[in-house]
Amino acid sequence: MTKIKFGTDGWRAIIAEEFTVDNVARVSVAVAQWVKQAYPGTPNIVLGHDCRFAGELFAQTAAKVFINEGVKVYLAKGIVSTPMISLGAFERKSAMGVVLTASHNPPSYNGYKLKGIHGGPLIPSKVQEVEDLIPEQHGLDLASIDLSKAERDGLLEYVDLETMYVKHVESNFDLQAIRSSGLRLGYDAMYGAGFRVMPRILPEVTLLHCEHNPSFHGQAPEPIHKNLIEFSELIKSSDIACGLATDGDADRIGLYDAKGDFIDSHHIILLLIHYLVNYKKFTGKVVVAFSATPKVKKMCEHYGLEYQVTKIGFKYIAEIMISEDVLLGGEESGGIAIKGHIPERDGIWMGLTIWEFMAKSGKSLDDLINEVYSIVGPFKYERNDLHISEALKQEVLSKCKAGAFDSFGDYTVRRVETIDGFKFHFDNDQWLMIRASGTEPVLRCYAESDTLENARRILAACQRTIGA
Repeated sequence: MTKIKFGTDGWRAIIAEEFTVDNVARVSVAVAQWVKQAYPGTPNIVLGHDCRFAGELFAQTAAKVFINEGVKVYLAKGIVSTPMISLGAFERKSAMGVVLTASHNPPSYNGYKLKGIHGGPLIPSKVQEVEDLIPEQHGLDLASIDLSKAERDGLLEYVDLETMYVKHVESNFDLQAIRSSGLRLGYDAMYGAGFRVMPRILPEVTLLHCEHNPSFHGQAPEPIHKNLIEFSELIKSSDIACGLATDGDADRIGLYDAKGDFIDSHHIILLLIHYLVNYKKFTGKVVVAFSATPKVKKMCEHYGLEYQVTKIGFKYIAEIMISEDVLLGGEESGGIAIKGHIPERDGIWMGLTIWEFMAKSGKSLDDLINEVYSIVGPFKYERNDLHISEALKQEVLSKCKAGAFDSFGDYTVRRVETIDGFKFHFDNDQWLMIRASGTEPVLRCYAESDTLENARRILAACQRTIGA
């Protein structure tokens, strides 16, 4: 049987190759056994699926396994986002939240994410415990497990997590300020799990790709500019003041200004810190993943906030958020969590926070970014995902480990950080980072400079140097 491993954020595999009913059942056996060991008595699991192909089938498979093991299941009605499952697990004090999703991965993938009782990713050590319990065979006659009987017996209950989430939003945001601001706002669901909830929260928002399409129109639902050209063009041709995009399971954010220019996660993180501290007078520690801009440290120094860097993977940030007073936890890929919500990435929540910031300050997104620049200085960022051979990828990583790169073209390496990957610092606050993806077969290269053109120059010099 296939060896199933949980990566940076859950187990992901291609549907009908490794992501099969039998393999979902194997993982679910391990989850049920872990839950019963960790939470003796009558534990429960909140379970749901996003809009990917066969999501309902895989969710029902997991439900059958849990029920067979004597674990109560709260099964979400219809399509839900990952933050809805996490919030549901937190609200119901569930032993585990399980969401069938491959997040931002291409349409051919599905996946299995584990959420803890705290309402965020299960911490890494516990994920490993679950992985170690996965059997070679599940040994169950799945067809004989009757969900209708389980519902009658009280082991299965259907829950409306979408309405629960909407009520949570309504009690935490000044939606009236957003509605009465005169701002025209846009939302691109990328055919992902946020497509039904945004129209319920703010019906007047201009919507794009807010319908069910399990193939995501043939494109990976990752909210980065190359995947959002249509949204950018819509903004350019209209009077939309700010555009929000979320990924397949709606936990990652993409953002656009009124000119249709993409605003990366580094800028979003800085905007959120600025709003929460300077405007809302919040306090707390800031925790970011290794690929985040060092400008975050500069912002923290300005506001006197404690600052910590973790390995890449939101589960490392969540582990700190559940035990310490954290203002914001964020990563370069668009996953951000803030105080006042669960310790979970939530693209819609972050977008609403930015929109509330604009509405209450009466300022444009550009104005607010300029406020951030007045503190940390202007910068631009770019990322390349290199689809190269495994042999070349390993060769590049070996050279990085051996300290073989003292320059990339005209850029001389002044120091190297190796928390998770390799971050090469150059003069004038410029940097390049090289890291193998934990969820996809690519080598990621990240760069920051004073202009986008210069950031791209660094990436081009990197490609030439490594021979990609």
